[in-house]
Amino acid sequence: MREVVLAEPGDFAEWRSAARGLLASGVAPEDVSWRGSAEGASLFGDDGTAAPAGAVSLPRELLEIAERVICHRDAGVPARLYRIIWRAARDRHLLARTTDAEVDWLRGADKAIRRDVHKMHAFVRFRRLGEEAGRESFAAWFEPSHRILRLTAPFFQRRFYGMNWAIITPDARAIWQDEKLVYGPGGTKGEVPDSDIVEDQWRAYYGAIFNPARVKIDAMRAEMPKKYWKNLPEAQDIAPLLAGAEARVERMREAAVSLANPLTDKWRTRVPDALTLSDDVKSLDDLARAVDHCTRCPLYCDATQGVVGEGPAAARIMVVGEQPGDQEDLQGRPFVGPAGQVLNEALEEAGLDRTRLFLTNAVKHFKFEPRGKRRLHQNPTAGEIDICRWWLDKERAFVQPDLIVTLGASALRGVTGKSASIKSMRGAVHELEGGSKLIATIHPSFLLRLPDRDRAAEERAMFVADLIRARELAD
Repeated sequence: MREVVLAEPGDFAEWRSAARGLLASGVAPEDVSWRGSAEGASLFGDDGTAAPAGAVSLPRELLEIAERVICHRDAGVPARLYRIIWRAARDRHLLARTTDAEVDWLRGADKAIRRDVHKMHAFVRFRRLGEEAGRESFAAWFEPSHRILRLTAPFFQRRFYGMNWAIITPDARAIWQDEKLVYGPGGTKGEVPDSDIVEDQWRAYYGAIFNPARVKIDAMRAEMPKKYWKNLPEAQDIAPLLAGAEARVERMREAAVSLANPLTDKWRTRVPDALTLSDDVKSLDDLARAVDHCTRCPLYCDATQGVVGEGPAAARIMVVGEQPGDQEDLQGRPFVGPAGQVLNEALEEAGLDRTRLFLTNAVKHFKFEPRGKRRLHQNPTAGEIDICRWWLDKERAFVQPDLIVTLGASALRGVTGKSASIKSMRGAVHELEGGSKLIATIHPSFLLRLPDRDRAAEERAMFVADLIRARELAD
């Protein structure tokens, strides 16, 4: 029995060196005992180190995942990781076996680490210590769920390059000083000041941007779990802000003057009182004229006009969004507002020509809530999506695309007639009745709502990857 003692739990370089030697020497997982230096020695352990006997090739993806998962606080992780790479050295397709229990555990552990990294990026709060040699100094205390400091420190190094800082956790500390990043032992919360003037400014800013009309407590707690509140300066304001949310919403309603779009009445003079859906709609041009007269649901009442699809009648790819936005409603064209700009950039990056695509929406009228002079987007209901599906099905019948890309859950329901999460459908190609294929991805407006730049960049890269997959599939 080989015994491996890890001096620093969570140190990938140390674990990799030991695992590489064991693999090269052909030592099976059941013949290895892993422990931390703080644990007592095994009664039956052999302290001999494994000498490398040859090169071992492993999938790059597995090594990247292992570098993250080794930070997991579970004491059994080093042994489980070694057992997985032992198998992967003999089965290059191990990671693709999603029903394998150990692969499932690995993916779950990796997800937990990446979630913890995201939370640390979002919730570290620096306190000012002073200034030295023309550079301000700051310190922060954070309690991550896992030993992730080495994974997250480079992010703060890039973001706060021009100041000296230290991040202290119970396991370790990272110090950026004189443009050099070093690591040291863990510490305590008492090493970091309780507050500073910047913190007071941040609390004032948080209170100013707090929108009581959009409070979703469950979603907020999911994104900002209570375990982080004790170290967040704005957390002490959350309870009173929530307590007064209902009264603030009522005051906002009383103060708001909500007027319909001035173009609406002008447009409605050309709309008849009734609409009969019949076989008279025999082309995309017929459909465009008929949508302007649609009164099948109440959304037509306040919208400026109906917005139908745009693109070649024989497009191989159809892109389906949720509904027109403010600019789409005014201009009568799909994807010309902020989300459309994001989509255009992503399409260009993915090598897709917008002029060769047919772009449309699951719902043809803009649903919004008047707020003063602004019109705030509202999600269409399942019933509204289903009512408008008649028009979308007509567009599909006329275009007959080989591939449909749905942007968001509303678009997915509009195409399939069923509610499903993007997470459950994304990453695979689905067959539709009639022979078309389906790729589900996020709506570009989702990227505009993400406050964290790193997560937004990650989500955008995944969005572009989905579009690249669509292009390759269509080609």
